[in-house]
Amino acid sequence: MDHGRVNPAMPIEAQGFSGLASVYYNLLEPDLVEAALCAGEGRLGQGGVLLVETGRFTGRSPKDKHVVRRAATESQVWWDANAAMAPDAFARLKADMLAHLADRSVHVQDLWAGADEQLRLNMRMVTERAWHALFVRHLLRRPPREALDSFAPDWTLLNCPSFTADPARHGCRSGTVIAIDMESRWVLIGGTDYAGENKKAVFTILNWLLPERGVLPMHCSANHAPGDPADAAVFFGLSGTGKTTLSADPSRVLLGDDEHGWSDRGLFNMEGGCYAKTLNLCPTAEPAIHATTARFGTVIENMGYHPETCELDFADASRTANTRCAYPLDAIPNASATGVSGHPRHVVMLTCDAFGVLPPIARLSPAQAMYHFLSGFTAKVAGTERGVTEPEPTFSACFGAPFLPRKPEVYGKLLAEKIARHGAECWLVNTGWTGGAYGTGSRMPIGATRALLASALDGRLSRARFRRDPWFGFEVPVAVEGVDPALLDPRGTWADPQAYDAAAKKLVGMFAQNFAKFEDLIDEDTRAVALG
Repeated sequence: MDHGRVNPAMPIEAQGFSGLASVYYNLLEPDLVEAALCAGEGRLGQGGVLLVETGRFTGRSPKDKHVVRRAATESQVWWDANAAMAPDAFARLKADMLAHLADRSVHVQDLWAGADEQLRLNMRMVTERAWHALFVRHLLRRPPREALDSFAPDWTLLNCPSFTADPARHGCRSGTVIAIDMESRWVLIGGTDYAGENKKAVFTILNWLLPERGVLPMHCSANHAPGDPADAAVFFGLSGTGKTTLSADPSRVLLGDDEHGWSDRGLFNMEGGCYAKTLNLCPTAEPAIHATTARFGTVIENMGYHPETCELDFADASRTANTRCAYPLDAIPNASATGVSGHPRHVVMLTCDAFGVLPPIARLSPAQAMYHFLSGFTAKVAGTERGVTEPEPTFSACFGAPFLPRKPEVYGKLLAEKIARHGAECWLVNTGWTGGAYGTGSRMPIGATRALLASALDGRLSRARFRRDPWFGFEVPVAVEGVDPALLDPRGTWADPQAYDAAAKKLVGMFAQNFAKFEDLIDEDTRAVALG
């Protein structure tokens, strides 16, 4: 039985689905919340939020992500970071997942990926869980209802958590599978309830398609000055570096918190919502994000709450430190209504340096920006993972290696071209430690970081006096209004300057060792940076 609104010429039966008990097309938020509650998928929380748990998987399963290996794409896929799946194995996986759904109900959401109407994709999301349908409805962009009558999918994503893959039959690693076929334009997800797999699969598709059109897909947040979309900034960063927090500046207009494209026309948000971390979320420091956790329809994922009152416990990491909330972008008061802006005047690369070596902000030359973009550095700290007893470097190319189907140099060259063409100023911002490494020093004051960023984005910092860092060669401001000058010289914040020198030398060596794989693929200027 079919329910909801859909293009009558494009039901999912036309795509090979059959024998389904019910199909729910493009239900709105109240119906999706009700469907999730009726199916026992979650609990209604205060303010009408939907409280859900994802079971065994509370994060992505990157080792279970596969790309179908075909002759047409063989030479273009970055196989070092993408596990291959044979075409016949994918065909068996798809047939078995479709058969598994016989006599079951599914939810279909027909959505857009990309705010730029010339570049957006029509994504059909077919989900076994009603709450997954609500999640993707928040995270992607919602067409006007009348557009659904003629909606034809460019890509189809099928998410079936109750399906367990067979590695021997399906050519995968385990019972959990994320498989992407660039030729048939299907994505298959099975064996995991973690909703973030949906959004990152779509991001991977865009990372594949957009470079062929001269568009740079970016794992970054973005904002622009109020009333001036031409005054935009992007913030690259891995998890925990402050990408969401720093871009959600109430004095600027938020374009988005995670995924954007940079085309010849400017920036555009790929998404229509946000997927924010909630552990220790503070109503004072991040009031707009905190307010969404009491908003009707927000999906609250793996958070602790009082069993009787459903009051959220933001400090509860008993299920996972990766607690999250998903909500539409219009839940943020200062969010852009269009999701598009002009070209960025500033490119900011965020790192959480647990070694306490990097300054709170540094100005990068274009070659240095390329070096740090391809490096994608941040650091894990002791206690975050089993076996980590001291700061541990993490290098993720382009600040998003798990989502790159193409080789990193493809994205690096696009960034270099766009910085050169549009004259963006580039900055490296350390939101990690100062005065020593993790365990000895202290976390960089958020007030200082915000003051430095404000000074960079409004142009004042460019007029400051700079010194050249002896270890990395970038420029570091000597004095900035409203910031303690001592903070700007990381060596001076250490009780033992010689210990700082040893730590800096060690970190430089880690960068060089990681970057060696790119040296034959970069231009002379970037190679000079890499070689010191």
